[in-house]
Amino acid sequence: MTEEIAADVVVVGGGLAGIVTALECLRAGMSVTLIDRDTRERFGGLARWAFGGMALVGTPLQARMKIPDNPEIALRDWLRFGEVDPGDSCSVAWARNYVERARSEVYDWLLMEGIKFLPAVNWVERGRFGEGNSLPRYHIVWGTALELVLRLGAALERAGADNRLRVLQQHRVLGLDHAAGKLSGAVALNEVSGSEVRLRAPVVVLAMGGINGSHDECRANWPADRPRPKTMLNGAHPFADGKLHHHVANRFDGQIVNAGEMWNYAAGFPHPFPHFEGHGLSTIPCKSALWLDHRGERIGPEPLVTGFDTNWLCRRVAEQEQPWTWQLLNWRIAAKEFAISGSEHNPRIRDRQFLRLLGETLFGNHRLVRQMQRESPDFIVDETLAGLAAKMNALTCTHDIDAPRLQALVDAFDAQFANANALHNDDQIRRILHARQWRPDRLRTCKPAPLQQSGAGPFIAIRMQLVTRKSLGGLRTDLSSRVLDGTGASISGLYCVGEAAGFGGGGSNGKRSLEGTFLPACILTARAAARAIRSGG
Repeated sequence: MTEEIAADVVVVGGGLAGIVTALECLRAGMSVTLIDRDTRERFGGLARWAFGGMALVGTPLQARMKIPDNPEIALRDWLRFGEVDPGDSCSVAWARNYVERARSEVYDWLLMEGIKFLPAVNWVERGRFGEGNSLPRYHIVWGTALELVLRLGAALERAGADNRLRVLQQHRVLGLDHAAGKLSGAVALNEVSGSEVRLRAPVVVLAMGGINGSHDECRANWPADRPRPKTMLNGAHPFADGKLHHHVANRFDGQIVNAGEMWNYAAGFPHPFPHFEGHGLSTIPCKSALWLDHRGERIGPEPLVTGFDTNWLCRRVAEQEQPWTWQLLNWRIAAKEFAISGSEHNPRIRDRQFLRLLGETLFGNHRLVRQMQRESPDFIVDETLAGLAAKMNALTCTHDIDAPRLQALVDAFDAQFANANALHNDDQIRRILHARQWRPDRLRTCKPAPLQQSGAGPFIAIRMQLVTRKSLGGLRTDLSSRVLDGTGASISGLYCVGEAAGFGGGGSNGKRSLEGTFLPACILTARAAARAIRSGG
């Protein structure tokens, strides 16, 4: 027998966007059924594992650090770096909406919810030629994005304590119901019992995440004019498979736009304890490491350096002959610069251990380096370059790395330090010196020095692969997060928020992001949807 559940609003997806939408609807007096495909322990979706960086404009933290930011500057950077199509009015409108409203709708709102930020603003995605973030905007949630999930999840429970909230875990939405010309709810499958549930509601909010948790979908949408590696790791949520996107497109004439635009990462390796098949960890690549191809040759002529243009890094990695590259560094660099994105491997920030975080920032995160040395076969350590080359070849079952050639490469790089700074003539060193001018970046970036510097060893090589992550495209929406059909008209009762909507409009970021725009956009689009639902829009 099919169970029937009635509510004012059905929210599909228990990630950050779904949680915020449900919370705001409950606070407005509505009843909500929230459907989540995952278990209760994993409630929160990809946000549960995210680091918690947010690109925000005109905040008190920026003012305190004398960063003269404003929405006009931010919008210029956004549209230029993202190469947003000026004819894509929905995406442009969402970009403008973000830079103008994220301060009040996200930053101020989160402070009211009891969430705090680290007291420094980082400078990421500067652009290879300064065309990215012209100012530092990257704010870090104290407690990582897990703190967002836990605090807002607790607020959700409190708001629904009078039985106006029903959460269905391990349920998958099969499709949307449409009767008498109107949306009437959704049909879900209980993936534990196999029984069907019919959800009756005049409003459905899609918050099911992006489309590239499925590698088949990711490959199908990969732009034909861009290189694609033979294999990739998965850093997206495996349930974000695009099936509901196609259902809306086929049944309701919804528009899926910018499906080929993705925010991937160039430097990941397999999770030592994977949560799902192909699970990859995304590192924050060390600026001071030499980035090599599969033969151990430095990728160039422009060296690969993180922090400037992630999209470009991904393209360079994808065009290599083999689907892996190498980062060559030493222990000194790794202790100061090596990091893994996400809450899982940042316990000092996640658990809000300020003194321990300060200690690891000042004296090096040797704990994480030792952990990866123990847990990951892709993280190779040796006292000599010859020994390192042998281990690199053993991992790939090849003879690709020639030890004398590797030694000559390192000798040539180190020769630039033979006369202090007088012989520096390397674009990687220039970029590092530029990054170190900003104090928060100087804390996490080594002063340039020879790789063979005495006492800096042992040597480290990390085998890296491209990791899929977020979809920059999605269902077309207006500024009220209403889903639009092929004529540009809104589909009555149907909303889409967060990554499912390309973080606003179907693709507000364009081809690349200023980084940190994703979590705020989940909140921004969710609150816009709840406001429109509350007003009957």
